[in-house]
Amino acid sequence: MSGVESLLTETDAPPTGSPEVLDVRDLPPPEPLKLTLETLAEADDDTVVVQVSDRVPQHLFPRLDDRGFAYDTVERDDRVVTAIWTE
Repeated sequence: MSGVESLLTETDAPPTGSPEVLDVRDLPPPEPLKLTLETLAEADDDTVVVQVSDRVPQHLFPRLDDRGFAYDTVERDDRVVTAIWTE
């Protein structure tokens, strides 16, 4: 996942030793949304959760805003990396 880690450095996410990476590219909707929100609910406040998807997770953003999470997304040809963290 070194490609994900290099993309993570392009986001505003705080530095972290080992981000929680969720590759949801093969999951059908709404599984990526559910898995990401469940992972965030169980994660420590200093954990950066990284969702790797094949599209921008538009339906996730309002839910992150409602829950007070910060996030940043980097798009590349073959993937979209969204870093999510607690402010």
